[in-house]
Amino acid sequence: VVDDHDMGVTHIIRGDDHLINAARQKQIYDALEWELPSMSHIPLIHGPDGSKLSKRHGALGVDAYRALGYLPAALRNYLVRLGWSHGDQEIFSTQEMIDAFDLPGIGRSAARFDFAKLENLNGHYIRQSDDQSLVTQFESVLDYVPEGAALKAKLNDTTRAQLLRAMPSLKERAKTLIELIAGAYFIFADRPLELDPKAAALLTPETRALIGRLRTALEAVNDWTADTTETAMRNFAEQNNLKLGAVAQPLRVALTGRTTSPGIFDVLAVLGRQECLARLADQAA
Repeated sequence: VVDDHDMGVTHIIRGDDHLINAARQKQIYDALEWELPSMSHIPLIHGPDGSKLSKRHGALGVDAYRALGYLPAALRNYLVRLGWSHGDQEIFSTQEMIDAFDLPGIGRSAARFDFAKLENLNGHYIRQSDDQSLVTQFESVLDYVPEGAALKAKLNDTTRAQLLRAMPSLKERAKTLIELIAGAYFIFADRPLELDPKAAALLTPETRALIGRLRTALEAVNDWTADTTETAMRNFAEQNNLKLGAVAQPLRVALTGRTTSPGIFDVLAVLGRQECLARLADQAA
């Protein structure tokens, strides 16, 4: 009470577990004939099971959320909506939060921290972010994630340009910066690619022979873009009575070392002609 009075505190907003303190503190304010601050006691944040949020639920420091790949703006938006509402609005810019926030909008029941909802909101912010800002945030988060230093060492003018070119496709699939990093793996992979187990299982002798033929067909493409490489692969599939998927998946495995990736023709365009033909040659061998 004395500290708050000396500092000129006018409003106290705290968890409702401090409500019992308010009655005691009011007596001290009255006894000293000091003006009582405005006191608000708000519901606590609970875990998914309805009990008080604790470390066993994943109550983490802000640095941990950064390492998990959440954007600052998304985390602020999620936190402000825990127990507070402003009509039906779900998405708030920071300035909108400042302008709209008021105590009457705080609900009377405890909010529940929901990681799935936070991820979905973070995914929205990633999709709405401009590509260059995501490249910047991609680079900054590498200081806080496992193996980030090794990836950061591979950042140069070429890989940054490739990352920027791939970002429209990458951000559609990612809910966190960690997923964005995973999706961009193919840009930074060393040759010969280290294949994950699912990808390695697909590389049968027949598939390797097909990759060699695909490489020959792509060698004829000089004006290398997503559209021109797609046309070449569609023509190849048609001439060989194959479905496009039967062509796309071996390409994906050979170029990314994974069975999932951004659109394969975007991958071709991002990596460029020379790198693609070299990776295809590696896996056809």
